[in-house]
Amino acid sequence: MVKAGDDRLVALAAVFFASGVAGLAALPFVPVPAAAAWPWLAASVAIHVLYVAGLVGAYTHGDLSRVYPLARGCGPLLVALVAGRLVGEHLTLFQVAGLLLASAGIIGLAMEPGAFGVGRRGTLWALFTGATIAGYTVADGMGGRASGDAIGYTAWLFACQIPFVPLYAWLRRPAAVRAYLTGGQWKRGTGGGMVALASYGIAIWAMSVAPMALVAALRETSVLFAALIGTLILREAMGTWRIGAAILVVAGQLLMNLGTA
Repeated sequence: MVKAGDDRLVALAAVFFASGVAGLAALPFVPVPAAAAWPWLAASVAIHVLYVAGLVGAYTHGDLSRVYPLARGCGPLLVALVAGRLVGEHLTLFQVAGLLLASAGIIGLAMEPGAFGVGRRGTLWALFTGATIAGYTVADGMGGRASGDAIGYTAWLFACQIPFVPLYAWLRRPAAVRAYLTGGQWKRGTGGGMVALASYGIAIWAMSVAPMALVAALRETSVLFAALIGTLILREAMGTWRIGAAILVVAGQLLMNLGTA
C-alpha cells in the first residue's frame, strides 16, 4: 500500500493515524500500563518516527521487494544481540541456526547479484530502517512485559503515536496530504491501520511470553508476501536467486520451530 501510493510519507501517516484512532477507541476497555512500561513506550514512539523516515527514504530510492526484505532481515539479528545482553535471552543452537538462515534468506531477497551497486542509497536507508525496527521491537517487547497487559500496552502505544507521523507528513507535504484526503485514498490508509494494529498487537503479546528474537524473525516472514506483491502487482522482477532466498526463510523457520520443541 505504501509503495503503491502517490506519496509514501502521506500513505504511512494515514496508516499511523488510523491505527492510532483505533487504539484510542480501545482505551476505555484496557488497563493503563504499569509505570515501569512508560519509558519503553516513549522510546518506541520516538523510534517509530525514525522508522518512518527511514522507510520512506528506502522506498524512495529502491524497489519494495528489495529494500523491505533488507530492512526487515537485519532486524531479528540485532534483536537477538540486544535481547541477549539486556534480559539474558539466550537461544538454543537450533534457534540460532534458524535465525541466521532465515535472516540470510530475508536479506537474500534484497541482495540479488548486482543489486547493491544499483540501489546503494536505498540499501543504506534500508539498513538504517532495520536498526530502528530492532530498536522498537526490543522497546515494545520490554514494555509489553513490564505493562502487565500486552494488549493494553498496544492500545496505549498506538494512541500515543497519533500526532507525530501525521504532523510530520503535514509539515513536509501539506499539498499531498490534502490531495490524499480529498482523493478518497484515506480508505486504504484506514484498512492498513487496522491491519497494523492487529498484527503488531499479536507480536507484542507474543514477545511477552516468548523470546523477542524468535518472534521478530517469525514476523519478518511477511517479506515473502512483499516479494510476491512486488512481483505480481508492482511488476518488479523476481528470479531464481530470490526464489532460493525465500526457501532459506522457510527452512530457517523450521529450524527455529525444532529448537523450541
